[in-house]
Amino acid sequence: MSDIKNPALREKLAPHRRSAWTPEVVDGDGAPDGSRLGGAPWLRTGEAWPACGSCGRPMQLFVQLNARDLPPPAAARLEGGLLQFFYCTSDDDACTVDAEPWAPFSPTAFLRLVARDDLGGGTAAVAAPDTFPGKRIVNWAESADYPNWEELGDRGLTLSDEESDTLSEAGFPLGGEKLLGWPLWVQGVEYPSCPDCGERMELLFQVDSEQNLPYMFGDAGVGHVTQCPRHRGRLAFGWACY
Repeated sequence: MSDIKNPALREKLAPHRRSAWTPEVVDGDGAPDGSRLGGAPWLRTGEAWPACGSCGRPMQLFVQLNARDLPPPAAARLEGGLLQFFYCTSDDDACTVDAEPWAPFSPTAFLRLVARDDLGGGTAAVAAPDTFPGKRIVNWAESADYPNWEELGDRGLTLSDEESDTLSEAGFPLGGEKLLGWPLWVQGVEYPSCPDCGERMELLFQVDSEQNLPYMFGDAGVGHVTQCPRHRGRLAFGWACY
C-alpha cells in the first residue's frame, strides 16, 4: 500500500488518511449483475435501457457495482445492492450545454441503487453496437489516500507550501477510477448537498477521463459519484475539467 514517504508529514496527515480501492479489470462483461465499467447493464425483466432526460437517447452504462464484489466498507454503503451509473454521451447542445451535464442531478445522468432482493428478476440487456466495451472488475487494490490542501484547510489543517507540494507530488488525492478515498478535485471542493435532507454527500466512486472508459469529461475532467450518508439511495454525479 503506497503512502506518504515523509514521516513527519505522514503523522500530520494521519487523522485524514482514508483507504481507497482501485479496480483491476479484464475485458468482458461477466455476470449480468456483476461489477464492471462499461458494457451492458443488468436490467429488470422487461425494463427499457435508461434514456437521457434531455435528448431521450439511450445512455451509456459507465459504472455497475455489486456489493458482493466490493471491500466491506464500500459494500456497507450499498446495503447489499447494486449501484448503476448511466451517462449520456450525445454531442447535442441540449446535452453538452443546456442540461449542464457537469452538474450534480443533471438529466444527462441516471443513478440508482437496486436492492439486493430485487436482483433475482432481471438479466443483462442486449448491447447496442456503440455500447462501451465492458471491463469486468476482478479485484480491488487498496491504497492510502489523502485530501488536497484545500480540503485539508476546510478540515482545520493548514499545510506549508512545501508540504502541499510534497502531497501533490506523491500523487494525492489519487487519480483514476477508485472506490471511496478522497475526491481528486479539479476546480475546488464541490460536494453536492442531498436534496432530501441537505447533508453533504460523500464520495462513493471516482470516474476519470479515458481510463477504463473511452470518454473524456470536457478537457480531461474528473467525475465523482456521491451518496447521501443518511439516504443511501440518493446519488449524484458531477464533474469538472481543466
